Order: sequence, then structure tokens, then C-alpha cells
Amino acid sequence: MRKYWKITVVLMLAAMVLAACGGTTATEAPAPAETPEMCMGAQPGDEITMLYQWAGQEEERLNQILKPLVDTCGIVLSPESTRDQALLDTRVQAGTPPDIAFWNVTQLQQYKDKLIEMDKLGASKDAYIPGAIDPGVIDNRWVGLPVKSDIKTIIWYSPVNFEAFGYTLPTTWEELEALVEKMVADGNVPWSMGMESGDATGWTGSDFIQDIFLVKQGPDFVNGIIDGSIPYNDPGVKEAYEIYGKWAMDPKYTVAGAEGTLSTGFNDAILKVFSDPPEAFMVKQSGFAAGTITTQYPNLVFGTDFDFFVIPGAKGLQGGSDWMMAFSDEPAVKALVSYLSSHEGGQAWAAAGFDLSPNKAAAGFYTDAALIKKAEAFYAAAGFTPDIGDTIPGGFGSAEWTAIVDYLNGGDLDAALAAAAAVQAEALGK
Repeated sequence: MRKYWKITVVLMLAAMVLAACGGTTATEAPAPAETPEMCMGAQPGDEITMLYQWAGQEEERLNQILKPLVDTCGIVLSPESTRDQALLDTRVQAGTPPDIAFWNVTQLQQYKDKLIEMDKLGASKDAYIPGAIDPGVIDNRWVGLPVKSDIKTIIWYSPVNFEAFGYTLPTTWEELEALVEKMVADGNVPWSMGMESGDATGWTGSDFIQDIFLVKQGPDFVNGIIDGSIPYNDPGVKEAYEIYGKWAMDPKYTVAGAEGTLSTGFNDAILKVFSDPPEAFMVKQSGFAAGTITTQYPNLVFGTDFDFFVIPGAKGLQGGSDWMMAFSDEPAVKALVSYLSSHEGGQAWAAAGFDLSPNKAAAGFYTDAALIKKAEAFYAAAGFTPDIGDTIPGGFGSAEWTAIVDYLNGGDLDAALAAAAAVQAEALGK
């Protein structure tokens, strides 16, 4: 695919002959160097301004991924790292946005009229796993490229502890329910479901409930909630809440019952499964849980001391992505977008171990054991559905968390769901 710099042999020979014969000193300039195809017309020294939330090791991994493009094309990256989304807002509103921003899915909706379509920048939808790019299509325009993804439809556990009690991994939802009941019968607490997270308390509950949607209803149900064709107080939503509530409110099923679910920090909830002795046997959490576990317990080994399994019976996976959006269509920007959606870009992302890439070409190029296992589930999934609360605009995420917290506090479930459904309808203009 690459082409390398060339100098026309004929001109070289002509210059040598003229010099040898004492010919005229006014010689014709050499032909310009040919731009490698992957550069999309970008020239050495062309600059790309970028804004993202990554720092430290994450930023290093991004640089590792982009190095082949930078080295080949001579593009100059001018990045800025910040956690403050207001900075991005200010620049967009002032008419001086970065060329590229890596941000959240809600910003695609927010900036949709200012973003350049991905397919016009060289990206291909065929490069991505089913469902991955759907949230990036706004008003029939593909304005966002998912780059860094994580899966949520997984349960973390200790193989050592499972073996000690003779527990086997469930392969169906019914087997999971039976395993939970067996643990209770043995006097063990099955779940650690703590969700405290300041103003965002409730998000781990919304993740769990969405995974129950995938088990009981499937991805079309989730997408129906996202587009508003299914109201949030649909009977299928209530069923999922009741299944979740049985486990989240009873101290037989989760650490300290409803009080523990509401007051235990979400990271502390992860660690309770891996303490000695364990306070619980399972925790449903995203892929980032591996980092929480190894930070607290650096001697634990993945696959032996801690591991995960995909929620059995789930039709597809729930997950989240960081999104690339472009405010410019300069050649260097086209080169960057095209590269990240190419085979080379997908493989480079996997090799860097920067979470998961929805680019199908990344499959088979991960090196970290946990990422390899997550990737197997990721690329085999029937569909990839985004987090409902992150995707519906207008404050729905907060309304969803409020419904969960109210329910766990003993509130009326029908009223809680009706309130969230009203916010959903307003946000989506239904």
C-alpha cells in the first residue's frame, strides 16, 4: 500500500551528464517527492491540532498507535489533554475548534452540525463490528468514529474461590440464577453491587439493568429505548428492574443489602470479591475492573486469581466508546481518520493495548491476556449496544440513576419509571 519517495532516474542521469560536460549551471529542479498513499495528500510539516481527555500512559499509547502515520507522512501532532469539556465547548463556540477531538458520544449530538462526515474523510463502515458505529450516525450523517471501547456485559470472579466451593461457570441465564441460589444456600453472598459515585450514583445499576434487557429482550429493545420507540416505563423495563432489585436490595444476595448497594463505592465493590476472605463471589463491572483489582492486589494473576465471564444468555454486548470527531477536512485530518479505520490502524491499536478497538482488523493482535479474552467476546458479539444513559441527551442519564436510587430506597417503581420516561420523551421529542 505504501509508496516511497522517488527521484526520477532520468533526471539524475541528466544532471550527472551536464555536470561532467561542464554544461549550463541553470539546471531544471528535480521532480517533487511523491506523497505516500496513506498520507492522503498531507505534506511533511502539516499540523493536526487535537483535544482529548487522555494523559500519562493512555497518551503514550495513543502516540504509539499514531507513530507509523507520523513517521511516514511527517505530520506534526499538536495535542492538548484536559478533563474539562467546557474547554472544548468554548473553542467550538468561538469558531476555533481543534482539528480532531476524542470525546464522548453526547458531543457528537452537540456538535453534529459542525462535524465533517467520517466517510468523506476516508473511513469505511465495513471496517467495524456490528452496532459499533451506530451512535455515531446522527441525522443520517456519520460524524463519529469509535476508537477506544470497553465491554460491560461481564461478571468478575475468583477462579480460586469458585473452585474451593465447587462452583462452575454458568452457560445460560437460568444457570446463573441457579448458581446465585446455590451460593445463598451455602451461606455465601453472591453479589457485590455497590454503586456510590457522588452525583453519578446509580450508574452501575443502570449498566446491570441494561444487561438484563439484553438477556430478556435483546439489542433491539435497547435501541428502541434509545430512539424513544420504547418508553422507559415499558413492562420489559419494569421486569428488568425487579430482577435487579431482588439481588440489589436483599442482604442474602448482595453485601449489606440495599444500604450497601447505595453506600458502597463502585471501586470498593469490585475489591470485596477479591479480599481474603471474600465478602462476595461476583461483581458485574466493565473491563476497567482489572486495573482496580491489580492496583489493590498486584500479586493476583489474571486467569488464576481473577477472571471474568460474559453474562450468559445476553444477546449482544453493552459497552462504551471514546469517539473521534473531526472539525476539519484538511489532508492531514483525512490521513488520520483513514489510518485509524484501516487494517494497519486497527492492528496498531490492539498492539498498543489501549483497551479495545471496534475495528475488526484489531482481532488477533492483542497481547495482554485480559484484553485477548475481552476481544474474543467483543468480536463474536451479535451486536454492540451503547450505554442508554450516555446516549439519550437532555439529562436522561441522571433521571435513570434517580429512578434506580429511588427504587432501592423503597420508592414506588411505577412512579420512578414514569418520571424517567417523561425525561426520555422530552429529550427525544416524543
